[in-house]
Amino acid sequence: MRAALVGLDFGKGDFAASLDELFLLAQSAGAQPVTTITGKRSSPDAALFVGSGKAQEVADAVVELGLDIVIFNHALSPAQQRNLERVLNIRVLDRTSLILDIFAQRAQSHEGKVQVELAQLQHLSTRLIRGWTHLERQKGGIGLRGPGETQLETDRRLIGERVKALRALQEKLRRQHATQRRARGRSAAFSVSLVGYTNAGKSTVFNALAKAGVYAADQLFATLDTTSRRVYLGEAGHVVMSDTVGFIRELPHQLVAAFRATLEETIHADLLLHVVDAASPVRMEQIEQVNLVLKEIGADHIPQILVWNKIDAAGLEPGIERDEYDRIHRVFTSAKTGAGLDFLRFAVSDVLKARNVQSAARSSAGNVVENLST
Repeated sequence: MRAALVGLDFGKGDFAASLDELFLLAQSAGAQPVTTITGKRSSPDAALFVGSGKAQEVADAVVELGLDIVIFNHALSPAQQRNLERVLNIRVLDRTSLILDIFAQRAQSHEGKVQVELAQLQHLSTRLIRGWTHLERQKGGIGLRGPGETQLETDRRLIGERVKALRALQEKLRRQHATQRRARGRSAAFSVSLVGYTNAGKSTVFNALAKAGVYAADQLFATLDTTSRRVYLGEAGHVVMSDTVGFIRELPHQLVAAFRATLEETIHADLLLHVVDAASPVRMEQIEQVNLVLKEIGADHIPQILVWNKIDAAGLEPGIERDEYDRIHRVFTSAKTGAGLDFLRFAVSDVLKARNVQSAARSSAGNVVENLST
């Protein structure tokens, strides 16, 4: 599917990196980006987002290059999307729809599919339009008289019913997760979640530490479903380690909401390993984006260790960096080559040992109080 990519520079963030990301997203969805059309504006055009002149430039490219689809590097309103499709006479996708499509392709588990479908329906419900003549009139005539619903109203009602059913199913899955977490809590298992920007190498790190064989690929959103494994860290004991979905700038809110059940593994973790692509020129911005999503799901209070992965591509040496309180703050590693993995295991063990010492101290203090009261 031949695609044109369209992006406007509003003077915020790294515009070039954002376009590179859109290119990868389009490829991940199965499109073939043929051309990239850019422009500068102070703010979006209310009707066409890009303005009439730029819209005509895109329309000319559609004809000249024989394109099948136009993908915008922004979130479009339903009205803007409709107006653009009318002007361009071709299908238009915005960034949100593109990410939703990739998630729909990649979801493997029953839970992942439920979450993606829910997000897609919530997005679609705002974009139902009177697109065909049969939507313009009430049902009527011999054999067609009914409840007096338009097709549009019927579509909205059916979507609403499906969303309601999916939310009920999602709540059931959430309760199952909660039961599993309580069981882990009773066994006093230390929980570690890997988080990070998409394609930072979380699954590769997870496989290296847990020997799990989870699918890992050099592409965006290779992992959608949370996978957990018990990992033995020598004298420090066992931890339960979980691999989670990657984050991205402008992650659709529907996805954050829909994937809350999956992301609850992160919310309830004792430690977050924040995996960073050390070779990325926009790694600091990516760290910030991940932290924004963590705040949105209520996980910004959980202790974090930054794992600077892919040091082989960044020309860095393996090692550990501590903060002013002598706590391990950052670990430099390459999950691909194995360099620095021992440092990472040590860092997790260090946190686990400190937690065990604190637990033992609390237990001892509790016994003292109990003895005094008796």
